[in-house]
Amino acid sequence: MKARWSPAYIGVGSNLQSPARQVEAAIGQLAEVERTRVIRASSLYRSAPFGGIEQPDFVNAVTAVLTQLDPSEMLAALHGIEAAHGRERDDTRWGPRVLDLDLLVYSDRRVESPELTIPHPGIGERNFVLLPLGEIAPELVIPGLGRVASIPVNRSEPSISRIV
Repeated sequence: MKARWSPAYIGVGSNLQSPARQVEAAIGQLAEVERTRVIRASSLYRSAPFGGIEQPDFVNAVTAVLTQLDPSEMLAALHGIEAAHGRERDDTRWGPRVLDLDLLVYSDRRVESPELTIPHPGIGERNFVLLPLGEIAPELVIPGLGRVASIPVNRSEPSISRIV
């Protein structure tokens, strides 16, 4: 049986060790993941950190891929890229990251497991996801949220700006 190509969207972020270079390198490494093709990448955005922990600003982007990997295989590939950049996973939530890769959306699938939730929770409240996602996929329908272009974004939020 021939494997099906599925669209997926990956959030990419960093706020340590030259964040823009970390994000750009990670997007390049996504293109090297087996049975996966990068089809589009957003501009880079600088944003204030989320969650109230004192830390440097983040650089964020969103990448669209076509993949034959299933969601758990894709998650493992993302964790491998993070580890190659020196990310050590711990229980710190919203802390500084050399690299953070989030599987935001995988086709029209919904997944709820201890390891993975798709669509990624919080997409609708995070400008650092919605702005780059809206740039590359405004017509994307996120299960449970609707079309990206119709999800309200706080456009007056001064803590996020397009940088490249």
